[in-house]
Amino acid sequence: MLRNMTIGSYYPVESVIHRLDPRVKIIAVLVYLVSLFLFSNFIGYAVVTVFLLTVIFLSKVPVFHILKGMRVIIFLLIFTSFFNLFFTKGDILWEWEFIHITYQGVRQAIFMAMRLIYLVVGSSMLTYTTTPGELTEAIESLLCWLKVFRVPVHDFAMMMSLALRFIPLLLQETNRIIDAQSARGADIENGHLIKKMRSLTSILVPLIVSATRRAYELGMAMESRCYNCGKKRTKLKPLHYRICDVLMYPMMAAYIVGIILVDRIPWQIF
Repeated sequence: MLRNMTIGSYYPVESVIHRLDPRVKIIAVLVYLVSLFLFSNFIGYAVVTVFLLTVIFLSKVPVFHILKGMRVIIFLLIFTSFFNLFFTKGDILWEWEFIHITYQGVRQAIFMAMRLIYLVVGSSMLTYTTTPGELTEAIESLLCWLKVFRVPVHDFAMMMSLALRFIPLLLQETNRIIDAQSARGADIENGHLIKKMRSLTSILVPLIVSATRRAYELGMAMESRCYNCGKKRTKLKPLHYRICDVLMYPMMAAYIVGIILVDRIPWQIF
């Protein structure tokens, strides 16, 4: 599963979504996540599906690459659907002794599963199409108003950037450790659950050591370059809005209004 994890990594390709201003993409993702909780019928999910598929098509990120990253949430998806399916009261569709499935439970399980999938895929599109450096500058620019309250916005944005940068590095290091342990005869990916949990020890210990070493080396590198010297830092590529970036904001407003209007229509579907 760890070998197929792609969430948090940048997918380098030339596309319309990649060229958008990172501030616009962050706000668009926030609007998209809010829209997932504004509707409660099947038509609302159909609208979001069309929107998400359009974004994926324009981003040129392969669907297979996105689906590989979804494997990490399979357990959470099954866990959430199970509790909604069997523990939601309502009109009984099927029952056996103390187990019963209701119409409301099936509906809630399907909607929650779709909402979780769309939430993860939509959030992942931000990291697929935006480099960590661009995300850092965008977060710092969007939160610049907090400097009035003496909030260290730049430090916060840098921590977010470092966290995003370390995700693919830790995944690569994990895969390297798994290959090294497999070469020594360790069977990590096969066996029952208890055996797999015990075999994780041989992965977690060197991974923690490697992560600690990388963090120490990063801190030394930042100090040697006088990162925290108190002076204002310059930027190699300052962010500038273009016409196409500005036009995205009214499109976001229209998207939210459309979702609300669609949800108010009394559709007789599911």
